[in-house]
Amino acid sequence: MRDQLSDIGKNIESSGIRRFFSLANEMDDVVSLGVGEPDFKTAQSVRDEAISKLRAGATSYTPNAGLLELRELLSDYLLQKNNVLYQPESEIIVTAGSSHALDIALRSIVNFGDEVIIIEPTYVAYKPLIELAGGKAVVVPADKETLRINLVALEKAITDKTKAILICTPNNPTGVTLNKEELQSLANIIETHDLVAILDEIYSELVYEGDFISLAGLENMKNRSIVISGFSKGFSMTGWRLGYICAPKEFLEVMIKIQQYTMMSAPTIAQYAAIEALKNTQPYVEFMKEKYMQRRDYLVKSLNELGLMCQKPEGAFYAFPSIKSTGKTSEVFCEELLMGNSLAVVPGSAFGVSGEGFIRCSYAYSINDLEKALDRLDKFLNK
Repeated sequence: MRDQLSDIGKNIESSGIRRFFSLANEMDDVVSLGVGEPDFKTAQSVRDEAISKLRAGATSYTPNAGLLELRELLSDYLLQKNNVLYQPESEIIVTAGSSHALDIALRSIVNFGDEVIIIEPTYVAYKPLIELAGGKAVVVPADKETLRINLVALEKAITDKTKAILICTPNNPTGVTLNKEELQSLANIIETHDLVAILDEIYSELVYEGDFISLAGLENMKNRSIVISGFSKGFSMTGWRLGYICAPKEFLEVMIKIQQYTMMSAPTIAQYAAIEALKNTQPYVEFMKEKYMQRRDYLVKSLNELGLMCQKPEGAFYAFPSIKSTGKTSEVFCEELLMGNSLAVVPGSAFGVSGEGFIRCSYAYSINDLEKALDRLDKFLNK
């Protein structure tokens, strides 16, 4: 039989994170700082509202763009948080998670051969999703010392094939959060070269130093920006699979067609749950954020005391310490740590070549779990 599989599907690399944790799942007594998932349960009122809607029989499709009430609440929420007004009827689509949102966004703007610039180290899904949309991911490494965006290198990477720049702030895996000066410089580059900004803001509720600033809120940027976000991280609703896209009307008109044929609409019960989350759970969101900040401070201090240089992340819930002093590659370091001390962390190389020499440690775990992990890491480093 001739080969029935697509070249693009065969050539997409498997997630380095998932591949590594398949091994960890086969072992006993593993302490993990690997998974980027909140350890908090979804707010009780959100769960109760979902149960109530199920009992009431709210199990039908919603409009393709999502429940209007949810889009109206998102419009109000983003105006307050990001200082950007999105029209709920024409500039917001509710999706089945932020990864689905990113997939739709890329397919709506990328033609075959178009280039999309990404900044490494970066989330593992970006490059495959760009390629699945028919584009080419162009990698620009962050500054080697600060892990911040290198704007000079970014502008040099722009060609006549560049369609967009994809930015994640706060960043996964580094926790770097772009400041207003960096965002303004980036906005100037985007406007000068007539590009689209794709903004992954899934961690925007988790900024610890000052307030979150959206590039879309800068002058002339809303009409060039596609904002991707969701409820998984800040609202601790990972399993509900609910995200959203905010973009100019002409972009949304294309995206809604893709949504019609690929998803129809986001899960109905999850949408009702998100309505409750936006209405009544902000104190819980702030409580979780405070806990993450305490864990961050403890983890970063401890990593530095163990001799692994680690900058304090400004957002998200990941520390990204350097392991260069050990002389090991990140993959070897993580494999030996897992097999010898039953501690799972993620090799920095999973986030691109620029992540080599680092490991990602999530602090979406209790202080007790962090203490156990650090004890095992200490023993590993002192063998």
